[in-house]
Amino acid sequence: MKVALVAEWMDPWRGGAETSTQQFIHHLLDRGVELHIFTRSRFSSTPFMQIHTISGASMSRTRRSMTFAHRVQRLLRNGSFDTIHAISPIKGADIYQPRGGTAAETIERNLALRKTLAGRSLKRCANVFNFKQRYLLTMEREILGNDDGPVVVAISEYVVRQLKKHHGLPDERIRLIYNGVNPDESTEAEKAHDRATIREEYKIAEHDILVLLVAHNFRLKGVARWMEALSMLLKRGIGNVRCALIGKGESRHWHHLAAQLGIRQRISFVGPSDRVGAFHHAGDVLVHPTYYDPCSRVVLEAMSAGLPCITTRWDGAAEMIEDGVSGYVIDDPWDVSALAERIERLRQPDIRQAIGTSAKQVSRRIGMERHADEMLALYEESSSTAATQSTR
Repeated sequence: MKVALVAEWMDPWRGGAETSTQQFIHHLLDRGVELHIFTRSRFSSTPFMQIHTISGASMSRTRRSMTFAHRVQRLLRNGSFDTIHAISPIKGADIYQPRGGTAAETIERNLALRKTLAGRSLKRCANVFNFKQRYLLTMEREILGNDDGPVVVAISEYVVRQLKKHHGLPDERIRLIYNGVNPDESTEAEKAHDRATIREEYKIAEHDILVLLVAHNFRLKGVARWMEALSMLLKRGIGNVRCALIGKGESRHWHHLAAQLGIRQRISFVGPSDRVGAFHHAGDVLVHPTYYDPCSRVVLEAMSAGLPCITTRWDGAAEMIEDGVSGYVIDDPWDVSALAERIERLRQPDIRQAIGTSAKQVSRRIGMERHADEMLALYEESSSTAATQSTR
């Protein structure tokens, strides 16, 4: 099968969507798919994977994205593919997979970061002048509003609801194919080595509860709420909770906030890291008090490693968690007390062990291998439908 895959970016350091795309590609190649990838990232072609690097020369990032979309659309019209799978928004695809959810929901949930009505109103006014948002919304409406538009892959039930709420998309245009991650296949010896090495590096005692938070957008992922919860725990006399904050969102503001809350000595600002898997082995809990996530890889990967996770109902990955059994789901990202209370429960080793074991069992349903198989079945369905229509 010859497939065109359109992903403006595929660099893993950019975030979870790009990492998912990279892993997904490897699984497709293992299944014998001939891939033609259209991207702005720079990779080398292989015998079964042809990279078409498309420049997006322009003065602004949004204009570069527009140029990329136009150039890819022109190239695809001249190509011959069994199916066209677009992860980035373009016209003319057979399958569209918005890994980041809908642009409309992204805007709505960013407004939720403002706690007051006045703050949300000001942000809504500012959005009128946000050229990137306007472009993405326009593209989304043109792609999804067309009756002859693509089948849309939703990576969670949450994204299914978004597609219906914001665009009235009918069931026959939607395929629910949950996000996936590669399993943690580390040996027990490797896990023990990672735990000892990282805890020694960051001066974390074995009796300390190490809480992980992995994020690039600190505001959207609820880092401030977690800091407030950690401060609350400390004020209650719970002093053995430590945090490793991993990601590229670090700035002077966050160090200052930690100092204000009296928790500066409780948080290690790790920065971006390619050792997240090793941190899973060193940690005891993962928190992800996000305001928005279509289906968080961070949570799925931690579950695969057997870590108890705490996230919010605004994360599609929460659909994989049975509250209190395989993790915890908080209704409101602003509910700092609920977050602190769940951490307090997880200080008990037997509770952590039980929930971590349940999380790992659940993670068997969320492997990237399963995701690739379901996507390949959709490719075959799409190709068969297109062949039938061309003979009419």
